[in-house]
This record gives sequence, C-alpha cells and structure tokens, in this order.
Amino acid sequence: MQVKGFGAGVLVDDVAATTRYYREYFGFEITVELDWFSSLNVGAPGYEISFIRRGHESTPEPYRWQEPSGAMFGFVVEDAAAEEKRLREAGAEIVKPLVDEVYGQRHFFVRDPNGVLVDVIELIAPDPQWLAESGLAG
Repeated sequence: MQVKGFGAGVLVDDVAATTRYYREYFGFEITVELDWFSSLNVGAPGYEISFIRRGHESTPEPYRWQEPSGAMFGFVVEDAAAEEKRLREAGAEIVKPLVDEVYGQRHFFVRDPNGVLVDVIELIAPDPQWLAESGLAG
C-alpha cells in the first residue's frame, strides 16, 4: 500500500467548537466545514484531522456514539518551550507542563474540549547514558 496522506478522525459533540479550538490554538487551516463534519490541514499536504458529529449516519453502527477516550494527537514542532508559553498565554489547558525526556523529547500536553490529549513535541538529543543503556546507540 502506498499512503499518500494521513487523516485522523474523532467523534465529537460540537464540531464547530472543536474546529475553532484547533484553528485558534494551532493555526490549522479548514479544508472542509459542514455542520456535522470538518477537516483541517495540519500543515503538510495530505495530513488532516477530521471531526465528525457523534451519532452521524456516516459512521458505522454501533460506533456512532463512541467517546474519544484515550485519543491523543502528537504534533512535532521546532520549539516546544515557545509553543507551551504561547498556548498557556492563549488560555489552553496545559495538563502536563514542559519536560525533557531522556529518550529525546521535550514536550508538554494540552487537552482539547473533548478530552483528547495533544502532545506537543520537540525532538532533542537523547541522554547519552540512557542511549547506551537502551542498546540503541549506534
């Protein structure tokens, strides 16, 4: 299979509010906006996040009423510290503050209006000791 793009979809109760959240806080561009569905480009051609109104007939039964429990998006950015500061000042709900991980990530988490976690990640050099102990050092 040759994948030409990727899209994640989440069932939500309020498509318009969710769409506004991702436009306001992340600057994603709307590619489709209907009363029951929206799709936003996440910054690269062919990569989208979509929101479908819970209960809509386009979703197969019995999945139409699922909650977004456990759903999480990860967005890789150039400067996670700057993004955390910007989002905090804009009023986003930060649920885990910025932290550097030994495995090579500087990241923090926000929560969207549906309870979906967004992991905002900057790739950093892994801790040399952790790298050596993990067996991943080349």
